[in-house]
Amino acid sequence: MTAPQLPALIRTFVDTTHAGDSDAFAAAFTPDAYLNDWGREFHGREGVRAWDRTDNIGVHSHFDVVTLAPGEGPDEHVVTLTVTGDGYNGTGPMRFTLRDGLIARLTIG
Repeated sequence: MTAPQLPALIRTFVDTTHAGDSDAFAAAFTPDAYLNDWGREFHGREGVRAWDRTDNIGVHSHFDVVTLAPGEGPDEHVVTLTVTGDGYNGTGPMRFTLRDGLIARLTIG
């Protein structure tokens, strides 16, 4: 089975995670980004960096794309990923909202 072709920003999200590049990862988000991880909220790039340290690159996450579907709006995408690493391991949806060439919102779960 071939992985779906991701929008460039979501591909950046995956690739920077795999590369362990926290600076490029945070730079893929808008300055006022909102990230919600199963009810835990993070705001702005500093919030994204905090989440990245505790729940993503900081725990050696690896993503395998399962599906890609359109979200409710034109710049929204729902990506089902299988996550492995030293933190959460499992499969679930991530909902991305893109704005101005960056990730404005990410909701996990």
